[in-house]
Amino acid sequence: MNSPSPEPRTKAQQQDSSQDTLYAARKKLFVRSVTGLFANWRWALVWITQIIYYGLPWLNWNDRQAVLLHLTERKFYIFGWVFWPQDVFFLAILLIISAYALFFFTAIAGRLWCGYACPQTVYTEIFMWIERKIEGDHIRRQKLDQAPMSAQKAMRRGAKYLVWALVALWTGFTFVAYFSPLEELLASLTSLSFGPWETFWILFYSAFTYLFAGVMREQVCIYMCPYARFQAVMFDPDTLVITYDEERGEPRGTRKKGIDPRSVSKGDCIDCGICVQVCPTGIDIRDGLQYECIGCAACIDACDQVMDKMNYPRGLIRYSTENAMKNHWGRKEIIGHVLRPRTLIYGGVLVLICIAFVWGLAAREPLRMDILRDRSSLGREVEGGMIENIYQLQVMNMTESARSFRLEISGLPGIRLGGDARVEVGPAGAQSVTMQVLVPYDQGKPGANTIHFQVTAEDDPSLSLREETTFLIPR
Repeated sequence: MNSPSPEPRTKAQQQDSSQDTLYAARKKLFVRSVTGLFANWRWALVWITQIIYYGLPWLNWNDRQAVLLHLTERKFYIFGWVFWPQDVFFLAILLIISAYALFFFTAIAGRLWCGYACPQTVYTEIFMWIERKIEGDHIRRQKLDQAPMSAQKAMRRGAKYLVWALVALWTGFTFVAYFSPLEELLASLTSLSFGPWETFWILFYSAFTYLFAGVMREQVCIYMCPYARFQAVMFDPDTLVITYDEERGEPRGTRKKGIDPRSVSKGDCIDCGICVQVCPTGIDIRDGLQYECIGCAACIDACDQVMDKMNYPRGLIRYSTENAMKNHWGRKEIIGHVLRPRTLIYGGVLVLICIAFVWGLAAREPLRMDILRDRSSLGREVEGGMIENIYQLQVMNMTESARSFRLEISGLPGIRLGGDARVEVGPAGAQSVTMQVLVPYDQGKPGANTIHFQVTAEDDPSLSLREETTFLIPR
């Protein structure tokens, strides 16, 4: 007997089914606050990162902003260093260091960056703290959210949104202060006369800070952050991750305080659900490691407090490894396996790159010179049987003191400079000069001849640089 064929679905039903498959409805989270060792570490990182972020633009160094990535001047000022576009090599090395550091720390202990220092985590913590101060704890926030609109609800929500907006605007203003001098921004702030690009970036950065930290929160970590997707590639069975000790905790169940769980055929987990309530992404760590877990360890602090109240040992939820849970290893064995070939290679490469970076900064020359031969007059004969080449020289003084430099030329018999061979360059500045170079016609071979420009500081002969170029003699 043939079974009846199902009725065809309408187009609207098919679309609804597709949406149910592809998109999960967001369940609004009312995250419970938690205290403990790891919460203290998170807040320590919040304070450290934000003191650095908000404070650096206000520091002065040699009568200028200590950290200024001045795009208009195409110079980066970082305390005593001045970096030019030619120093892009150092930026590349810095990015490589950041990548290897991410690999290294992820291989050791998972998503430490996400849980403690990621800007999304840091600003979400700040915005949630503001929310708790204005609207109350997680229960009060949930009741307020479900309550109909009233004067009290509007006042509390309005106050929260206003404070969020002020924090976001100041964050955007500070971001722009790294690229435009703070003094100029403060002067523009008093009259609200920011330039178009400054206005755009202040509002852009502020809007995304507000949106990500205040509105989207865990959705950024779950759906937008690529790190959540490829973290598994950097994990292995000896990576420290937040784990639930299923062997010790199961079966779950409620019981009175102080009762031995084995006497009631239960595990140590009392199924209170607090570990879920404190999770910023709303997952249940008891279901195993999930890509949504950002490694903040809030569930560890929460569970440890419950274990203390029940007079049970701490560590039902803890940092451990897959192999440690399977083989019942102690701390000594875990640490021994953390230092494995993979982490040693990452660490060794990271140390070598850092040493090379520091050495490069220490050996960086405080003087540079770019030479460009004038191609409109490659080489011509002038009075006195001399051959003339014209060069455009750019002398870059990378120190923060104005200096006078002396130019010299060598490489061919009778070679000399035509005109003033003295160049004045301001602090952390560059000066372009046009130099005429003359050589007797019979003192070089036809075609290209190698010559050298040398620039020397008049007040410090040790500050000298020699660069090679070519001198053309017509055939």
